[in-house]
Amino acid sequence: MSLKKTYFLLLLLFICAGARASSILIYMDEDQKNHLKAYGIAYWAIQHQADVSWLLNYRGGSFLVKYNQAVEEECKTRGVSYQMLADGKVTAILNEISDPEVNMEMVKLEKSPKIAVYSPKSKLPWDDAVTMVLTYAEIPYDVVYDDDVLKNKLSSYDWLHLHHEDFTGQYGRFWSNFRTATWYREDVKNQEATAKRNGFSKVSQMKLAVALRIKEFCTGGGFLFAMCSGTDSFDIALSAEGVDICESMFDGDSADPQAQAKLNFNRTFAFKDFRLDVNPNNYEFSNIDVTQTRSLTQTNDYFTLFDFSAKWDLVPTMLTQNHEKVIKGFMGQTTAFRKSLVKPSITVLGENKGAEEVRYLNGEIGKGQFTFYGGHDPEDYQHAVGDPPTDLNLHPNSPGYRLILNNVLFPAAKKKPQKT
Repeated sequence: MSLKKTYFLLLLLFICAGARASSILIYMDEDQKNHLKAYGIAYWAIQHQADVSWLLNYRGGSFLVKYNQAVEEECKTRGVSYQMLADGKVTAILNEISDPEVNMEMVKLEKSPKIAVYSPKSKLPWDDAVTMVLTYAEIPYDVVYDDDVLKNKLSSYDWLHLHHEDFTGQYGRFWSNFRTATWYREDVKNQEATAKRNGFSKVSQMKLAVALRIKEFCTGGGFLFAMCSGTDSFDIALSAEGVDICESMFDGDSADPQAQAKLNFNRTFAFKDFRLDVNPNNYEFSNIDVTQTRSLTQTNDYFTLFDFSAKWDLVPTMLTQNHEKVIKGFMGQTTAFRKSLVKPSITVLGENKGAEEVRYLNGEIGKGQFTFYGGHDPEDYQHAVGDPPTDLNLHPNSPGYRLILNNVLFPAAKKKPQKT
């Protein structure tokens, strides 16, 4: 072989090697076929020690994975869109992201968080958006409930979701409409048996003890995510520690007539100065929720995600990654939070400014963090008791469900010091 031909072949090999894909880009803009399963790919890749980065504000919050054939096969199997990138293209993207004038950032995802969902073992006539989307995205989780929490089993988890729940011991305020229903009577029976088994004379006392254990989990460094009534009923229970706020149909004796004056808002996570709804026939726990007073309808019910500085405000930026900034609203027992009752220390992530509603918020407590998200199901506007669960195969690009999965992944991020 001539020297000239040898040189040409070596040059060709060098060019091919340089062009060979070194990374997989799982883009998260409008071109992605399945946003929700993409989070599952990222979680799976972290579990399998792949090199994964979250490119904040780059094409909707994309994931960059160092080339791994197994990851590529998973993308194909799960129907997730991706692009193969050569070293030169990766370098160009990272240079673009690192530009101080550009609102983007790269975050390494280092550890797959161990996930628990606080949910009753018995079957109740409603579903849970978080459980559904974790299952759809193929992200593993364990179910825990009162017995587990009271036995300190939360210490083995990094991330906890609060299912549609009532931490005040009033059985979700379903008494007025459903007290004769079999599911309601069974739930009361199961809750009372659990309270007795754990040494409590009232369900409200047990739920408070559970709420306090969850608070310990969070202040010790855990990540808490709650939706619907798992948000406001949690704070109400904490504020009413040592105060009877349950009427006789819930716990056998009357509520303290001075309960409102005895609430301690220093104990709560997100809300302040709220007033209890003392009528046990009402579906509401307090005036934190705006469901009964709002004037919005499905056609004009939207909330807007805030823009944060990716290089300075890392956590809120991660929590608001999306391919859309205006998210369609959805109702729940707790639909949205009255803005005037949100503590000033809280970071508002999404709101309907005109209606003075906060839909999505984040805060810190101790060494941990929490996120509250109003509403029951992002793809079912007015989910009623007994309605069938949402089929997420019909909503693989749901921006409302993406917000849930942002919370699942952000504990995996390598921590950087907060600058603001």
